[in-house]
Amino acid sequence: MSKTQIKRGKAPPRRPARAPKKRRKIQQSRLNAIINALPVSPQRLQQVANWTIGLSLCAVAAIAAHATGVTAKIHEEYAQAVGRAGFQVKKVEVVGADRIDRLKLYDIALAQKDRSMAAVDLEDVRADLMKYGWIKDARVSRRLPDTLVVDIVERTPAAIWQHSGRLSLIDDKGVVLEPVTVATMPDLPLVIGPRANQRSQDLARLLAEASSLKELLAGATWVGNRRWDLRFRSGETLSLPEGEAEAKAALVKFAHMDGANRLLGRGILRFDMRDPARFVLRLPHEGQVAPAKLDDMRAAVDAVAASQSSEG
Repeated sequence: MSKTQIKRGKAPPRRPARAPKKRRKIQQSRLNAIINALPVSPQRLQQVANWTIGLSLCAVAAIAAHATGVTAKIHEEYAQAVGRAGFQVKKVEVVGADRIDRLKLYDIALAQKDRSMAAVDLEDVRADLMKYGWIKDARVSRRLPDTLVVDIVERTPAAIWQHSGRLSLIDDKGVVLEPVTVATMPDLPLVIGPRANQRSQDLARLLAEASSLKELLAGATWVGNRRWDLRFRSGETLSLPEGEAEAKAALVKFAHMDGANRLLGRGILRFDMRDPARFVLRLPHEGQVAPAKLDDMRAAVDAVAASQSSEG
């Protein structure tokens, strides 16, 4: 057997290895750069975006439902269902009422077209209550199944206002509480004249300067929308000057003179202090009082004149 040798051809030359291609830099947009710089992951941002879109769609749907009356219809059906279930206003509990007419409060609280507990508008009930002069503040709440609780703060009567032949009870800020009659009026100072109720706080500050006279006061008249005439229980009238400071000074001076010479209760008709430089006393005419009484008044006048001359 003959041997055959197979010659192999030379291997083709190897191609030189290619240099690896450089990866191109992908330029990021400015928005992507900002997002990547945030301390929040992109997944979290995506979740926030999804929630935002969802809530926006819900808001649009709610606005559309409200505009077309669907929301009102749903609320009405809900309120009726609550009422049919037995949750209707049947009782009103009033807290804090002392002088106020409770029946008036019941009428206001129950003046609702729909008695369902879900349909009662508490803010509307409170607004109606605040129109009542006696009420300074009010709070209304529900107590299931069938009770409205009305918690009020009453105003305190401070004076009686007489104007245009009518008598009204007012508080210290001049708010009219209710009409009164001569037979039912309480023992409170009487303020007389147009807008005198609005000046009741001014009168209170004035009387605070002479507390010894406050208990002796029967009433006060706001004269010409500029000054006060004070009337005392013993029958005398004191005319004060214009201006709060001038009136306070005159009242303090009168309180000192009354303390030293007992001017009130002698039967003198009027003390006129409108002119700061003069103190004028008006006495009754002779024959209207007993001579001894008139002599007592004149003695008081002389004592006041002597005290003024010594001060001068």
